[in-house]
Amino acid sequence: MDIRMPIKFHGNYVLIIRLGENEERERCQKLTVRALSDEEKTRSYPDMAAAEMPSHQITFYDFGCKRIIEGKLKVNEEDKMVFGVRDKEYEFKPFMPRS
Repeated sequence: MDIRMPIKFHGNYVLIIRLGENEERERCQKLTVRALSDEEKTRSYPDMAAAEMPSHQITFYDFGCKRIIEGKLKVNEEDKMVFGVRDKEYEFKPFMPRS
């Protein structure tokens, strides 16, 4: 499945991390998203049901630190994408500065 949201390597993005009722907002840069192959999924998650397996690998920089997560794509829109990562949700949106 193709990602609908335009991703620019040198862009800035709003990252919202949700865990239950808690929500943290951050900014991130150098966002890349790639689909995991079927082989990668079965090798990395042999005991997980196919419906629950992560579908994408997401790489981004948060305050200069490289972060790599694997999650299941839940929302795929032109203005945002949301991934489920275990109990958390990671939402990415383009950063739009206030004018």
